[in-house]
Amino acid sequence: MTKREMFTAIANVAEVAANQEMVDFLNHEIELLNRKASSSRKPTKTQVENESYKALIVEYLSSADAPKCIKELQAEIAEISGLTNQRVTHMLTDLVKAETLTKEYVKKTPYYSIAA
Repeated sequence: MTKREMFTAIANVAEVAANQEMVDFLNHEIELLNRKASSSRKPTKTQVENESYKALIVEYLSSADAPKCIKELQAEIAEISGLTNQRVTHMLTDLVKAETLTKEYVKKTPYYSIAA
């Protein structure tokens, strides 16, 4: 149960509904949750950097003749050579979820290529 649902359920209890001060408090809390949910957040510095790295990866893989594993990508793309495997894996996973890349396993090692 979410906070919003909990506050709404509490406000519907007969004893609480009889106390206007408590109802006002619960409605205020629900309003704060609604504002927080609707506020647009700008991407962090790292997220912006990752988008540029993703573009480089897609550009490189579109001209590659065969699928590449993470270590090959890091060795062949100078801009991402200093990044950790975990960060590159996260970016590649995002690209697979967006259906920009495909992932296939060869002897338990994931290889990435451009989606058809």
